[in-house]
Amino acid sequence: MAPKPLIALEQVGHSFDDGRIVALKDVSLTIAEGESVAIVGASGSGKSTLILLLCGIRVPCTGRVLWRGSPVSGPKQWADLRRSEIGIVFQEFNLFPTLTARENIEVAMFGLGGSRERQRRADAALDTVGLSERATHLPHELSGGERQRVAIARSIINNPTLILADEPTGNLDSANAAAILDLLFDLKHARGATLVMVSHDPSYAKRCARQIRIKDGSVYEQRRERARREPV
Repeated sequence: MAPKPLIALEQVGHSFDDGRIVALKDVSLTIAEGESVAIVGASGSGKSTLILLLCGIRVPCTGRVLWRGSPVSGPKQWADLRRSEIGIVFQEFNLFPTLTARENIEVAMFGLGGSRERQRRADAALDTVGLSERATHLPHELSGGERQRVAIARSIINNPTLILADEPTGNLDSANAAAILDLLFDLKHARGATLVMVSHDPSYAKRCARQIRIKDGSVYEQRRERARREPV
């Protein structure tokens, strides 16, 4: 049985500066449940804009986004999806500098359960990413790789169906980058999640089951043999 579509774009376009800068144009694609997808292309091709549209941080100027076959209705539904179904990992970590590693993760559970339950879940997530002993450290007390692990722990805390990673290794050295990539794929396999990752590194992109290539705001897809992709 073919995997069910999870999220799709239908003839989506997006522009900035009152339409003078076109980021994406007439993009249609479907991402299935459990799939791993790499978004690749030159700088300025529209990769990050595509990620932001897939999580509702930006709304398309034209076209529509569908979640499980139904159009996303507006900001409230997007907020609900980000809270319960979509986890996001950015290149810049985006941690609150005055909060500990544990507290940065607890932010993603705002309004969900009591404080003890949130702390228990945050500590479990830190253990999952190998940082159980760093729970009370502030971001400036962590290495770049550790800060990205905290960001990943925050992105998975609500057991998302879809993990979006925008250049998650871009600010890391090669050793830490490889470790973070392994962690993302380990989590994807362990949880059965869908992974969509922007990467400038072809060797990283080849680990995904599918590559979506973007050039000048337009998308085309390249498929590879499964045996050469996504080793378990």
